[in-house]
Amino acid sequence: MARRAGPASFVRHRFGARGGLLRRLPVLAAGALVVSLAAPAAASTADTAPAQSSAARQQALPAAKPYMGWSSWSLEATGYPGYGGVSWLTEAHVKQQADVVASKLKSHGYEYINVDAGWASGFDQYARPTANPTTFPSGMKSLGDYLHHKGLKFGLYLAVGLDPVAYGDGKTPIHNAPGCTTSDIVYPDLRKTNGWNSAYRMDFTNPCAQKYIDSLADRLAGWGVDFLKVDGVGPGSWQGDADHDNTPDVKAWHTALQRTGRSVQLTLSWSLSHTQAETWKANSNGWRVDTDVECYCDTLVTWNNSLKVRWNDVVQWIDDAGPGHWNNLDSLNVGVGAMDGLTEAERQSYATLWAIESAPLYSGDDLTKLDSYGLKLLTNDEVIAVDQAGHPAKPVSQTTSQQTWYARNPDGSYTVALFNLGSEAADVTADFADLGISGSAAVRDLWQHKNLGRVSGHLMASLPPHGSRLFTFTPSRQGADPGTPLGVHGTAATSTSVSLAWDKVNTGASPVTRYTVYADGHPVTTSSGTTATVNGLSAAGAHTFTVVARDAMGRTSAPSKAVEVTTPASGGSTAYEAEAPGNILTGNAVVAGCDACSGGKKIGNLGGGVVSFTHVSAPKDGTYLLKLDYVDADSSRVIDLTVGATTLQIPVPGTNDNAWGTPQSLTVPVPLKAGDNTIGFGNATDYAPDIDRITV
Repeated sequence: MARRAGPASFVRHRFGARGGLLRRLPVLAAGALVVSLAAPAAASTADTAPAQSSAARQQALPAAKPYMGWSSWSLEATGYPGYGGVSWLTEAHVKQQADVVASKLKSHGYEYINVDAGWASGFDQYARPTANPTTFPSGMKSLGDYLHHKGLKFGLYLAVGLDPVAYGDGKTPIHNAPGCTTSDIVYPDLRKTNGWNSAYRMDFTNPCAQKYIDSLADRLAGWGVDFLKVDGVGPGSWQGDADHDNTPDVKAWHTALQRTGRSVQLTLSWSLSHTQAETWKANSNGWRVDTDVECYCDTLVTWNNSLKVRWNDVVQWIDDAGPGHWNNLDSLNVGVGAMDGLTEAERQSYATLWAIESAPLYSGDDLTKLDSYGLKLLTNDEVIAVDQAGHPAKPVSQTTSQQTWYARNPDGSYTVALFNLGSEAADVTADFADLGISGSAAVRDLWQHKNLGRVSGHLMASLPPHGSRLFTFTPSRQGADPGTPLGVHGTAATSTSVSLAWDKVNTGASPVTRYTVYADGHPVTTSSGTTATVNGLSAAGAHTFTVVARDAMGRTSAPSKAVEVTTPASGGSTAYEAEAPGNILTGNAVVAGCDACSGGKKIGNLGGGVVSFTHVSAPKDGTYLLKLDYVDADSSRVIDLTVGATTLQIPVPGTNDNAWGTPQSLTVPVPLKAGDNTIGFGNATDYAPDIDRITV
């Protein structure tokens, strides 16, 4: 996980994408700096500006679309010669990047210039951060004016919690809050918070704490700030206990920024926990879904360090994105091949995923060194339009490394991306049946700006390792009828019932009001939502399900792609503990304690290990729903499920909170033979989740 030192020095530590310490970034005489901050300093003239009146301005809705721009952190984080460390972050360097955005990228929608960690070097007499007078001699108000003059927007960074240096002796007054001091805004025991345990947790039961956040927001608004990144937020950022619950901080920032009367985007970092998704949606404009994209090496990123995991990490968040709040995948470092650390195919796949997920597009490259290929990637207006349309795509399946991702657009067209995430060249196919397309579709290649003609049935592309293609499919049959329900899948089964879920249909002349579920060709139940349970089925029976959408005018869709589920025997499903004596552990796999797991135990170390469940019984050959109880406190991990000759790659959602004693569950379809089966779980090449039990 990304780690930073205390906000007094605003410097990050770096932990590996899956928890291993990599390196510490060079800092600007950090020890001496902390000593110099022991006493709060008076605000400099350059940083003094009145806050804007909320009565004088009408709050605009920020983040109607994903933002676009540039951020400083990648160039602070890299070991590429001539860069790295907060010493790189200067007013002059920020202005250089802004000049390129204004001249080459602004016409394509890029406008935010976000100054990340390292801009501040102290606190004023009210415990508010002040700009480093050496690296930002003109002050932040002047920098904001410079950016605004160029038609750009100004972003800044703060870490969550109260910096111990800002706390001082607890007697520092809070601006515009008579009687409030820093001792009033934290807990008496000075408990620590944020992802690095580098700040005091604030106590928002005391109104003085909100007053302090208000004072910070007023200061930022007075400088003309248009964007604020608050970092180290929990639950998430590799923390999950009560002292790292920063939901009150996020709510306080949301309130404070609205009170300024200035439209300021608020984004949260670094790896937020999905357990609080509704809070993040209600109080911010976006959130990072995983660790830093930077490799903290001699390039900006690498494919294997933390780029490739984003195809898995984003999935549990897809439905949470929308106008006003977006899934943030971190910096888009595809502009300078010599620095990026990627092949051209990887650079295109990187940009493709960001675009189809409607993620903010902000480069971390040195824009003064853009190469021609990078400039083409960053300024392809057809691809940018996909991002800005705000319709995040979903994978058809992730059971292999050759994947099709799609978004059905309100006009009936589809955005379709093909990815070969494997290390060898491979064919990747978009099957029209998976997309609900009958007949032919006109296909346009968005990266190549080419119409490819009409295609029927499927489209296949031969892709290099880590390669991709991006298309728009426009079906020939686009009438008034609702679109075909997509993503139909089983979520649970008993001996006499199967529960299903699917994606909401968003196309047709009028909204869909009802879905009809068919079992074995017969209508069996209806639903006004996107879930249903079919009862009255036969035990140990192979059943086929489809779903049809109906709108208020009585128009119906074509039936969905059929889903087959075999129900358990009459006794119902059976649970199998991972630590059961009859199971086989190989490689690194070990039994470990787990307080909230079934039986108080789990199997861990499955990266390089395997747990094989023996004697998993099935009444007949068929496809069964397997409920997997697992533990993953990371962003996401992958477990390979092997049964017979079949191996399925199963990405599992994580919690980002380091809570390795709390299980989650998901349901996957697995093919079983009549009688005893052996089902293995492991990952030979990467970290894996821990396994609690399975239920079939």
